Amino acid sequence: MTPDSVVDLIRHTLLASFWLAAPLLALGFAMGTIVSLVQIATSMQDTSFSTIPRLIVFLLGLLMLLPWMMQRAMSYTIALLGDLGRYAR
Repeated sequence: MTPDSVVDLIRHTLLASFWLAAPLLALGFAMGTIVSLVQIATSMQDTSFSTIPRLIVFLLGLLMLLPWMMQRAMSYTIALLGDLGRYAR
């Protein structure tokens, strides 16, 4: 395996993990921003008020995005294992 192919393999792996995590991170960021704005507006600084809505949105997002995430992860794995002969040299 050449160093260029190793770098290419690592780059594809990092991009695949980024695209799998990005929608959930975006949901968590959006909900965190909304909860922070509500806390600022109401002057309520309870930690459970900031944690529970983000956790619920994250879990609902995970349930909704799981089929897409599994399809994306399976296509990456199939492509990786399909080129296994190229990596074994």
